[in-house]
Amino acid sequence: MVKGNKKTIKAGETIPVIVKKGNADVLGRLSLLNRKQPHAVLATVSGNEPYTSLIAYAVTPDIKGLLFATPRGTRKFSNLMKNRRVCLLIDSRSGTAGNYMKTESVTVIGKAGIVRKGRVREELARIFLKKHPLLTEFVRAPSTSLILVKIIKCIHVSSFQIVSEWP
Repeated sequence: MVKGNKKTIKAGETIPVIVKKGNADVLGRLSLLNRKQPHAVLATVSGNEPYTSLIAYAVTPDIKGLLFATPRGTRKFSNLMKNRRVCLLIDSRSGTAGNYMKTESVTVIGKAGIVRKGRVREELARIFLKKHPLLTEFVRAPSTSLILVKIIKCIHVSSFQIVSEWP
């Protein structure tokens, strides 16, 4: 059943069928999701093939970067070495259990780079491990690289079809 620009579903919830421009505080929503959601979906590419990975992540305090760790022997690492452009999806679906109108997501578009050993890596590793203390041994392993994604653009979607962008 369709009413105006909304489609009615059996739970009584209406789902919009038209995308609307939003005015959300996108970086604020990213910061909130960072506090509540431990994982993101990372999209990399090799040649013409996209590839996704579930990762543990942490946003830097200045909200200019996003951190994750990966072994150097993974497909995602190999893809990053060929193409530094990445996209990440962070969402609240685990906390909304099927309520489409309450689920929100932020797509982060950025450029990934390896954080080399030294003072900066130790500082960034502390930020990541504050959120993911169970991954300390993994992050400190000689075969693991810490990756910093410099955020270029973020797209926030809420209420199923309300889209806000930063910048």
